[in-house]
Amino acid sequence: MAAAARHSTLDFLLSAPADCNAVLKGLQPVFQEQGMTETIHNWEDHGYLATYINKNGSFSNLRIYPHGLVLVDLQSHSDDMKGRDEIDHLLNKIEEKMKELFHSGIKRVKRLPTIVRGEAIDRYWPTADGRLVEYDIDEVVYDEESPYQNIKILHSKQFGNILILSGDVNLAESDLAYTQAIMGSGKVDYTGKEVLILGGGDGGILYEIVKLKPKMVTMVEIDQMVIDGCKKYMRKTCGDVLDNLKGECYQVLIEDCVPVLKRYAKEGRMFDYVINDLTAVPISTSPEEDSTWEFLRLILDLSMKVLKHDGKYFTQGNCINLTEALTLYEEQLGRLYCPVEFSKETVCVPSYMELWVFYTIWKTRTEV
Repeated sequence: MAAAARHSTLDFLLSAPADCNAVLKGLQPVFQEQGMTETIHNWEDHGYLATYINKNGSFSNLRIYPHGLVLVDLQSHSDDMKGRDEIDHLLNKIEEKMKELFHSGIKRVKRLPTIVRGEAIDRYWPTADGRLVEYDIDEVVYDEESPYQNIKILHSKQFGNILILSGDVNLAESDLAYTQAIMGSGKVDYTGKEVLILGGGDGGILYEIVKLKPKMVTMVEIDQMVIDGCKKYMRKTCGDVLDNLKGECYQVLIEDCVPVLKRYAKEGRMFDYVINDLTAVPISTSPEEDSTWEFLRLILDLSMKVLKHDGKYFTQGNCINLTEALTLYEEQLGRLYCPVEFSKETVCVPSYMELWVFYTIWKTRTEV
């Protein structure tokens, strides 16, 4: 297998506008010492772009902006220690030369960790609010394409196995805080209660509720392959509850939850607690145009129809930074077929590396 590409960066923010020509002339010898071929582009008001290409296929871009920003991007495909040392040596030489040229005129020097692109194991996953996170992934445990989504389970040194569905980090073995929050954070008595879980294919919610002696838990999960992967590789999360689709106080239905909810509503079946673990609040701020918002409203309305008058509905929201999307979600709660009230709490979910909002929703007492 070919080595992955390694992308290194080095940034200089100067305390005053840059003499672009002086920067270029000062750094040229550093690249020439490496035997790199130079190509220069010059824009009168926008500075210089110099590209340096090595015989081994590595290359470096030197971008000099007149307002005082100097950027170095270096890409190589060498994965051995010698190749890495050569890159570090070149970046060190550039930094030394810039400090020699500008002395105290450099406001900030920033060298980011190397980004590895095209590696067999993908370690980069975005947070909900669009920030890039590099996880300490060292193994692809499970990678399958179901009729509904791509299912990955990757091993992290810190977080254990992580379930990733179609590119979204869903749950890691470290994330008991998520499961506890979406169950009501220990403030709810599940003893002898009827519980409906929508989604939850990782088995974490089911496993924790079964310990609390409910009367019956019904879990509705559309994707059998999520269950298959999790019961084998996420056992710290689900225990043994996914080994069988029926237990003493639970049943797992491999079905689309929408027709199930409609059927239960028609039959008049009611639940003390409904836990929606299907999807986070959409990031889109156009609820009239986004089909995910439409699905979310449908699930909310159907869930209220099967929720007892003194029951509670639990769900995740999204990252605390997505204030506009969370506000829109709360507005949707005012448009349901019955009046509801809600509370929310913010919880740190370890593998998400961001604070996550959870909602508890209940029918107002005037609803009979």
